[in-house]
Amino acid sequence: MIAVGTNILVYSHRTDSPFHDGAERVVRQLAEGEARWALPWPCIHEFLATVTNARIYKTPTPMELALEQARQWLGSPNSRLLTEAEGYWETLAGLLQASQVTGAKVHDARIAALCISHGVSELWTVDRDFNRFAALETANPLV
Repeated sequence: MIAVGTNILVYSHRTDSPFHDGAERVVRQLAEGEARWALPWPCIHEFLATVTNARIYKTPTPMELALEQARQWLGSPNSRLLTEAEGYWETLAGLLQASQVTGAKVHDARIAALCISHGVSELWTVDRDFNRFAALETANPLV
């Protein structure tokens, strides 16, 4: 199962992104495809916070449109929402100890722990910081 990271979600939504076409294509393929795919809760939160932020975008996405976009992804018949469940804490603690990340990078460890604990085979992201977590395979589908 493939999970999709925040940056891919943002790029696929924001038509003003130079990476929009590629990101929109890969997310659409997942959403309309037969294979199961996943959205980590923190990535949905971060997507909403990013695309609606007037400090990032001259014309931010109105919240209602951002929520509708998230609803569409979550409504895909084969999408799965990744949430904390049994064993999550142990996975997170192990990742934090092994990677020795601190501060803001704990957020990335949280996403990695969700993916690992739900059996995600690969996280699609352009964020190289996820390479710190050896137990999680990552790929940039835009290259």
